[in-house]
Amino acid sequence: MTTLASLTEMAQHVGYPLMFLLIMAESSGLPVPGETALITAAVLASQGRLQIELVIPLAALAAIVGDNIGYLIGHKGGRWLLERPGPFHAKRKQTLSSGEIFFDRHGPKAVFFGRFVLGLRVWASWLAGATRMVWRSFFFWNACGGIIWATTIGLIGYFLGHAAGNAIQTFGIFGLVGVLVVIIGVFTAHRRRVRRTEVREEIESG
Repeated sequence: MTTLASLTEMAQHVGYPLMFLLIMAESSGLPVPGETALITAAVLASQGRLQIELVIPLAALAAIVGDNIGYLIGHKGGRWLLERPGPFHAKRKQTLSSGEIFFDRHGPKAVFFGRFVLGLRVWASWLAGATRMVWRSFFFWNACGGIIWATTIGLIGYFLGHAAGNAIQTFGIFGLVGVLVVIIGVFTAHRRRVRRTEVREEIESG
C-alpha cells in the first residue's frame, strides 16, 4: 500500500488532527510526510469527507507553527552543535559562517521557496535559526510561504484528486507545474496548427 493510500485510510478516522500534526512535525524538522498529509486531506475533501475550507487554513497554520519551532530549535541548539568543540570544528564553523552570509543575502527567498522543496522544507527553519536570521523577517516570509503552499497544494489535491497527489509525490510541485506547462504548450501548438490549416483551406476553397 502506498504512503498516500495508507494516510488516506488513517485520515478517514483521525482527519484534521493527523494532518495538522504531520505538517507541523515535518516543518519543525522531522522527516515525516507532511505534504502527503495535506494532499491526502485535500483528496478526502474532494470526496466530501473533509472540508477544504478547514484543510487549507489548518495546513497553513501547522506549517507556520512547525517552522517557528524549527527556527527556535536551530537558534538555540543548531548553532551550539555547529560551534561546540570536537571533530571537524573548523569545518563546522566555516559552514556556519557561509550559512550566515547566504541567509543574510538570500534568507527571505530561501525561507519562502524552501516551503515548496522537500529537503529545504524540512531544514530551512533550522538553518534560518542557526544562522541567526532576523526572526521578524523569517516569520513574515515563512507565513507567506506557508499560506501559499497550503493553498496551492490543497487546491491542486482538491480539484485533481489522486492523480495530482501521485504526481506531486513523484515529481514535486515544480515538476508538476512543469508537466502542466508542457501539456498546455502542446495543446496551444496543436490548436494553432489546426487553425492555420483551416485558414489555408478557406483561402484555397475561396
